[in-house]
Amino acid sequence: MRPWEENIRKVVPYVPGEQPRREGIIKLNTNENPYGPAPGVQAILRGFEAEELRLYPDPSAGALTEALAERYGLSPGQVFVGVGSDDVLAMAFLTFFNSGKPILFPDITYSFYSVWADLYRIPYERPALDEDFRIRKEDYFRENGGIIFPNPNAPTSLAMGLEDVEDIISRNPGVVVIVDEAYIDFGGESALPLIEKYENLLVVQTFSKSRSMAGVRIGYAMGSPALIKALSDVKYSFNSYTMSRTAIRLGVAAVRDEAYFQETTHKIKATRKQAAERLSHLGFVYPDPSANFIFASRPGTDAKALFEALKASGIYVRYFEGPRVGDYLRITIGTDEQMEALFQFLERY
Repeated sequence: MRPWEENIRKVVPYVPGEQPRREGIIKLNTNENPYGPAPGVQAILRGFEAEELRLYPDPSAGALTEALAERYGLSPGQVFVGVGSDDVLAMAFLTFFNSGKPILFPDITYSFYSVWADLYRIPYERPALDEDFRIRKEDYFRENGGIIFPNPNAPTSLAMGLEDVEDIISRNPGVVVIVDEAYIDFGGESALPLIEKYENLLVVQTFSKSRSMAGVRIGYAMGSPALIKALSDVKYSFNSYTMSRTAIRLGVAAVRDEAYFQETTHKIKATRKQAAERLSHLGFVYPDPSANFIFASRPGTDAKALFEALKASGIYVRYFEGPRVGDYLRITIGTDEQMEALFQFLERY
């Protein structure tokens, strides 16, 4: 090892879903929304003045925080925005998980949690999901340095009931509990109403899934003013101008088009129901899906071989190697036409 390499921080990075450059593929591997952003978002893009880009953006992203606060019945001081929910969550790890005690998150969950913990040198433990891939709330009723879990969980798509979520929060008054709700608009019940009752609760959501804006990178956290101020203080010590002027304007337009938001999420839920029925007919099993994807396995079928065969045919889904999950494929819900192409392939296979 060369001398200067001794002090480089070394981590095993998060591996994102593949972004293929092939033309004409069906992309069901990264949980993107198959429908375009709201019409107001597209109108802003068509009329955007490039001259604006010479100016710094509002560091507080005030227009967006105010729009989100109005949408969710909060004050602007209860909302924090960032460059995708990954940025918000990474900032939350840095801000809140500093006790030296291990934080807790499930063993099968969003794999970025362990990456951030390793990056910031935060000790962690990963209680195992039960045999049905569900979080056991009792595993979180013990001393810890903080808790984070997705609801619905990923990659399983299972949602935990709000009563159980509240049990975890109420049993941990001395630490910050983060509920990552990237997929909540497709199923389950949001923990957002609980932030008025629990000052230690942070709810994180994103524009990447239900608002069709993964390419813009907007995420946000909602919680008590004390938590939001702490997040903002760390942000301003890290990078004041995290969100572009364009992203702020596009985000406001997306939030204000509630009708389009409801229309597209309803379409995805309807397609998910049909897809689940088709998968069952083909012999697949899966946890009850509450997200915009289905985590499916077919007994007797090699999941990795099926993944490779789909990919060779231009249909991309997600495969995770490892114990318990290695027999499953995560299939994002696409348009009805995209799902029909998937099922035609599966029937032939």
